[in-house]
Amino acid sequence: MNGIHDIGGMDGFGPVIREENEPVFHADWERRIYPLSLLTLRQLGVSADEFRHSIERMPPARYLTSSYYERWIAAVETLLLEHGVVTREEFRAALGDEGAGAIAKPAEGPPATSGARSKAPRARFKRGDRVRARNLNPPGHTRLPRYARGKAGVVVRDWGVFVFPDTNAHQAGARPQHCYAVEFDARELWGKPTSAKERVSVDLWEDYLESAATTGPKKGGKR
Repeated sequence: MNGIHDIGGMDGFGPVIREENEPVFHADWERRIYPLSLLTLRQLGVSADEFRHSIERMPPARYLTSSYYERWIAAVETLLLEHGVVTREEFRAALGDEGAGAIAKPAEGPPATSGARSKAPRARFKRGDRVRARNLNPPGHTRLPRYARGKAGVVVRDWGVFVFPDTNAHQAGARPQHCYAVEFDARELWGKPTSAKERVSVDLWEDYLESAATTGPKKGGKR
């Protein structure tokens, strides 16, 4: 989905400040919420993809003003509500109208896929193939970043077969497929101000890709 969480390529957020000898957790409550969240997800039968999508559905203002583990708390609240463990009234009684479970955007994903594969899917692409990331704007979860959509790159590695996040996040089927490391010229992504020597590698599932040989600009045309 297109949301405030997909900030790759955006600017205006200020410099990244590196903290010397940064601890794993900055507060004791963070240390506690980490295992509690993982245990809750396991008990609910929630995948990492569904968990990520619950974070993506936070209201933009709350997302930007929340710390990393505060987003985890908001995600768990949302999932507890959606899986019927806690009611909306119980959220309001405990947290007022600020409970993330009461204000998260509803999930909207693809239809469920049917049937299971009898064998591992064959790879459509191989190392050295020039591919283009499809220009998709799905309403549900996706691992295809906006800055790469419509851009051409080269396959540098086939990582193997993995479940497809876009359907797995919505319990709409595993839809296993190959995932590739695709290398992009930084100027293809960010334009001429970027150094011509820089490259960006993005892991992309097969359904996100098409052959650049069949989708490129016509001869004499503009990109």
